Amino acid sequence: MRDTLERPLRFVTEHNVVVLLVMLLATAGVVAGIGQLQTQSETNASSAVGDTEVAQKLDYIQTNYGGHDNESENVTAVSPAPVYVRSDGGNVLSKAALLDSLRFQRAALENESVAASLGDREPVGVANLIAMRAAGNPDATLDEQIAALESADESEVESLVAESLTEGSQAEALLPGDYEPGTATAESRRILFRFESAGESAAETRTAATAGLYEIAQDREDPEYFTTGEHAVAESNANYSQQTMELIVPVALLAILAVLAFSYRDLVDVIVGFTGVVLSVLWMFGILGWMQIPAGMTLIIGPVLIVGLSVDYGLHVFMRYREERGEAEGIREPMFRGVSSVAVALGLVTVTAAVGFMSNATNEFNVIRQLAFGITLGVVSTFVISLTLVPALKVTIDGLLERVGFDRRKQALGKTRLLEPFLSSGARLAKRAAPVVIVLALVAGSAGAVAWTDLDRQSVQQTNEPIAEWKQDLPGPLGWDTHEYEEQSRYVDEHYRAASEDARRRSQVLLEGEVTSPEALAAVQTVHDAAAAEDAVFQRDGSVPVVSPLSVMQSVAVADEEFAQVYRDADTDGDGVPDRNVEGVYDALYGAAPEEASRVIERTDGDYRSLRVVVPISDAATYTAQGDAMQAVAGSVDADDVSAIAVGAGTLNEAELSQTADSILTTLVIALAAVGLLLTVIYRLATGSASLGAVTVVPITLVLALVVGGMYLLDVPLTLLTALLLSLVIGLGIDYNIHVSDRFAQELERGKTVTGALRTAVTGTGGALLGSTLTSVGAFSALLLHPHPQIQSFGTLVVLALSLSFVVAVFVLPSLLLTWANHGSVDAVRRESAARDAPMAQD
Repeated sequence: MRDTLERPLRFVTEHNVVVLLVMLLATAGVVAGIGQLQTQSETNASSAVGDTEVAQKLDYIQTNYGGHDNESENVTAVSPAPVYVRSDGGNVLSKAALLDSLRFQRAALENESVAASLGDREPVGVANLIAMRAAGNPDATLDEQIAALESADESEVESLVAESLTEGSQAEALLPGDYEPGTATAESRRILFRFESAGESAAETRTAATAGLYEIAQDREDPEYFTTGEHAVAESNANYSQQTMELIVPVALLAILAVLAFSYRDLVDVIVGFTGVVLSVLWMFGILGWMQIPAGMTLIIGPVLIVGLSVDYGLHVFMRYREERGEAEGIREPMFRGVSSVAVALGLVTVTAAVGFMSNATNEFNVIRQLAFGITLGVVSTFVISLTLVPALKVTIDGLLERVGFDRRKQALGKTRLLEPFLSSGARLAKRAAPVVIVLALVAGSAGAVAWTDLDRQSVQQTNEPIAEWKQDLPGPLGWDTHEYEEQSRYVDEHYRAASEDARRRSQVLLEGEVTSPEALAAVQTVHDAAAAEDAVFQRDGSVPVVSPLSVMQSVAVADEEFAQVYRDADTDGDGVPDRNVEGVYDALYGAAPEEASRVIERTDGDYRSLRVVVPISDAATYTAQGDAMQAVAGSVDADDVSAIAVGAGTLNEAELSQTADSILTTLVIALAAVGLLLTVIYRLATGSASLGAVTVVPITLVLALVVGGMYLLDVPLTLLTALLLSLVIGLGIDYNIHVSDRFAQELERGKTVTGALRTAVTGTGGALLGSTLTSVGAFSALLLHPHPQIQSFGTLVVLALSLSFVVAVFVLPSLLLTWANHGSVDAVRRESAARDAPMAQD
């Protein structure tokens, strides 16, 4: 295999200038694709729906309660877009503030998009209600409202406010929850623009209209006007991405440069190596652009991951070159020997890393598939650049410097006086106590594997906590600049209910079984009571506005006396829950209000088959909190003949995560088997020993188990993203073991003893691995500065995986290799080497 690579690698070192020109032209073409890069992705899209019980129950609800205001069909012909008016320490109910709102409406109506989507509907706000009363005309136009309010004095406006904003008035929904009815003072209020939301072109016109409102609101500061719709979210997301790049990238680059300076101890090599790093990242994004693969999460994680891998490749090329170059040698030949020596290992690392990453190509979540494709392209780019442009550039620059008198001979990192004793301790441990090392490693790995079942499982890590002040106070561009939307959105969540109840987040509890029994309605009451005790459930005035068979019965009984009589007769103990003749109550309810009844009671072919309870969810509740709360609500039902299951965004995500967690084990086993088979075949071809490939794979299983144990100890939850990382560990960790095993086999081929080959492998190659580990750990540690816990968890796991991979490769793998060698497998490697080096017979 090495013979196959010799000719192109010889060309790289002998014709370095030509290679540089070709690679620079290729880089220009590839990098041009960055202009077409798609930075957005459907991060929540999944094809997994339908594979879990919760998803199946959601389909059941949509089929049997379809069109009845369920969670997935909150669509009305008119959808309100709120504009919030706030004055910190001021009063938005003053005459000046009310007039300002009317003028704001006039400016909004002058916008063609806003006017087109509104149609003949007027904006609804407190200022309109007060101005209409001042004009004495409930149909007063906006100009007439402005004129009437301008002519009223301050005291008159204050009286009108107090008279209009009473408890239960129409304006109550336009004011914050802490507003005291009948007073003329408020910190904030909102105006509702009722835009069309039904029809083929409604979505487009509504988007244009809300964009107009957002832009107009941005121009007003005293009082403050703001919206929290899609355009504010988009602006916040753009700011978030920019902040991420400005915070993470500089810190990561500083860490990388610091470790490269330590590893290379040479400015020129740092510059050459870093050039390869930058080009690898640019190639990744350029290819993604040309292939029209959305970057998504790859924008954040991809650069850091590829930077670490590119540094690793460069270190192996440079350190082996330093080892190969003798005192009297030039540059080209030792560079050729060095690159040839590591080429097979780098090729194996590239292939196995791609296998590990692409094991997620069939994942049901788009964000994970896109990340897998993006990183795989980055790995391949890194391989190409590291074996062509980097050595060619190194040969070119070193040749120019030596011509003017600079000596470019440098010592390899692992051969330095301070590091060689540390790295060689792995070989010494193997020689003295290999069985003990292996047993201890297996015990530690088993303990880590057992922790799998105890990992905290979350669909997506979310947080509503404000950004830590110290992160905001960092100097210059490093400081995290919190976008105003985050504070505004939090304020709205805390002080206002949804502008439209159709827009409120909901979850549901589906009850099945003997639904015509008294126990079924008792279970519904249990759901009511349990929901009131959960923080994630929305409450209004101290109660939860649950929609259920009981709430519908109570509301219909108020308006229909005939049904009310049936309802009262069925409730023998007067607690509001019918305890006899339940089927008769259902029949009467369908007779009195069939539309309302069909929203909460399923009747098919005259049979009652299920009940539905709709529970409103607080806007501030995370998916995890929502899922946990609704599981608790459904779990509170304890009836022999009635089952309850929670169906909503939170429980659906939890179910999908559980499915993903179960399937990730299968993915890992398949990926490990594929990598093991691949290495077995390649090592058989390259070294003559298939068993060496199998030995190289064993430590990856150990690293995976130790990573799981580390997650448990560090309280890192298993999420969709961290589950992805567990499969990436195969791609990352196999790198270290391949380099050590390949170097060990090479030294055996050169005739060294087993212990001598081990020592050379862990000091020579181990030095490059140490530099790579420190660089990658430094780069990924920068992710710990990110305010989002999901990114922090990803950084923590990569640091953990890389550190453990280094420890296992340098301190555990030597014991496995020594045990392998002691069973006679070395002879196969040496026979293969002898056969390869033997002269061919001449005719």
